[in-house]
This record gives sequence, C-alpha cells and structure tokens, in this order.
Amino acid sequence: MRAALDHNPDMHLATLGVAGAGANTTIADAPPNPVLTLQSFNINPGAGVGSGSLRSKTVDSAVRVDQLFERGGKRGFRVDQARHLEEAARHDMHDTSRQLRLMVSQAYYDLMAARDRLAITRESDALFDRTVAAAQTRQRAGDLAPADVARAQVDALRAKNDVLQAESDLFAARDTLSVLMGDQAGAPSPEPADDWPTTAPPEPSEEAALLARRPDVLAAQERFDAAVAARKLALASKSADVTVGVQAEHYPVSAANPQGSGNSYGVALQIPLFVRYAYQGEIRSAEIGVDTAQENLDKARALARSDLAVSAEHARSSYARLRRDNDSLLAAAKKSADAAEFAFRQGAMDIMDLLDVRRTYRSTELEALDARTDYAKSLAAWQAAISEGKPL
Repeated sequence: MRAALDHNPDMHLATLGVAGAGANTTIADAPPNPVLTLQSFNINPGAGVGSGSLRSKTVDSAVRVDQLFERGGKRGFRVDQARHLEEAARHDMHDTSRQLRLMVSQAYYDLMAARDRLAITRESDALFDRTVAAAQTRQRAGDLAPADVARAQVDALRAKNDVLQAESDLFAARDTLSVLMGDQAGAPSPEPADDWPTTAPPEPSEEAALLARRPDVLAAQERFDAAVAARKLALASKSADVTVGVQAEHYPVSAANPQGSGNSYGVALQIPLFVRYAYQGEIRSAEIGVDTAQENLDKARALARSDLAVSAEHARSSYARLRRDNDSLLAAAKKSADAAEFAFRQGAMDIMDLLDVRRTYRSTELEALDARTDYAKSLAAWQAAISEGKPL
C-alpha cells in the first residue's frame, strides 16, 4: 500500500492537481499591477528638435501611470472561488488515495487467491497421479477394468491443465498488483504475506457522519461553493471597474520652440459604459454553473450513500458465506474425500465413485477459496467506503 501511494502515477497526478490549484489561488489573490507608459510625441522633422541636452530638445515627452481599481468585491469572490477549487483538488487527491487503496487491496487478495488456487490445483494434480498409479496397479492385478483407468487418466490430464491455467492466473495477478504499486524498475515481485481476514465486519456507523467525511462528497461540496462564489463574481461584474491615470508632461521652451509650456500634469479617469452589454452571458453561465454543481453534489451524495449501503451488506452476506463454507461445507467435504480415498485403496470403492467424490471436494475447496476472497474484497470495499483517504 505504501509503495502504491508513493509511486502510483495517478497519485502523482492528483498531487500535481493540488499544487496547480494552489497556484491558481495565488493568481486569484494578486491585485492588478499598475501600468507605466513612457511616451514621446510632437516631433517635427522639418523644424528639428533644437540644440542642447536631451531634456532641452523641442520634443514633448510624458510619463504616465495607470492603476485599475476593482469594485464590487471581485477580488474577494475570485479568491473564494479559487480556494474552494483548491480544497476540491485536495479532496480529489484523498479520493484518489481512497480508490487506490481499494484497488491495491482487491489486487492483493486476487494474488492471494491465485496463489492458493495454484496450491489446490497442484495438490489435486498430485492426487490424481497417485490415483492413476493405484488404478494401474489394480488393473494389473485384474481388479480394475482398462476403461476405469482411462477415466482416471482423463481426470489427471484435466488437473494438469488446471495447474497451467492457475500458473497463468498467478502471473497476471502479480503483474496487476505491480502496476498499481508503480511498476518500479528492479523492485521485487510482490508476494502476499498476510492471512485471510476472518473477523466479523464492523457495524456500520451513522450514515450522515460517514457521508460528511467522504472525500468525493467533500470535493463536490467545495465545487458547489466555488460555483456560488463564481456567481457572485459574475454579478459583481455589473460594478464597473475604474482606471485612474496620473501623467507628467515635459515640453521645453527654447529658441526653436518659444511656445513651449515647460512642465504640466494631468489626471485621467476611465469608466466603462454598459450601454451595449452588461455581462448578461457571464451571469447566466455562472447561474447554470451553480445548478450543475448542485446536481453533481446530489449525485455524489447518492452514489456515496449507495456505496455505503451496498458494501456493508455485501460484507455481512459474504462473511456469513465464509463461516458456512469454513465451518461446515469444507470440513464435511474433506471428511468424505478422506473416507473415499481410504475405501478405494482398500478396494472397497469403485473408481468412478472416487473420482466423483474427489471432484466434489476440489469444487468445495475452490468455493471456500472464493468465499475467502469475496469476503476479503468486500471488507476492503467497506473500509474504502468509509475511508477519508488521508495519508497513511
């Protein structure tokens, strides 16, 4: 799990998403910069610019500074929107962690199941080989027909095919888990070292409290709050921003320019006039954004509520199946198989009956393995359903 959280590319992308959202918050909080204008004009090529220093030339020059002043609280709304989106990205990262832990758990238990299935098929293969040898011995003694030996050989060949399939499944399961762990070059192949979970699932807590901590629901809530801030920002656009400019002008007096006025100063005020367009489109778009975010929030809550209910029920039902298979079915099938093996060795059971009992036992073993796998994966799903996805 630690390797997956440290090296999985989806986690890296989610972390970069948080960093990018933080940069957007910095951008949103930045006030507009002033604009400096340096200008030279009234240059007459025919009359010349006169003699003397650069400052004495008969050229009008100006220095101007303009500053935009936002009105209507736009910067505050913009920052609120960006901060909510940053929090949404952080909750997205936690939800990515939550889902990654679930996928790693599922892949890990698939690997355990593939390992145990290979052990079962190898044991069955060895048992069929011994049965074929015993059947051939009884055939030579005249106690068994060649057709019965052939049936045992058919089952033995099928068991060998099952071993090959189980080996392939184990390779695929190990590779799937390696990919989730980041598929680091030179890293050893993952090998399961845990026992199958057998304790009863915990009782579900209050649904409202669980929903309030789910990172996917929290991310949807933050996006709704960001949409509300965006609507306020759009409405604030109807408050016109003002640009104030201050200018200093220099037009020197000289022999070539006796009309020069020396230094002068000016102030400018720019106010946009909403005579053709008053941001109706932006406001309508922001209102639709709020409605969309509300729908997504309701959808996230409904999906999370369903996830909680289904995962809890699946964990309870799969645990009941696990107990039934482990405590009753598997033990009964093992007792029956042992008795049949003993009876066959003593010549008291027909080989067809033995093969039928053995198939039943192997099927029961695999069903019990499926029950262990199903419960382990359903327990992991329940734990993921209630997880906040915070770092380990």
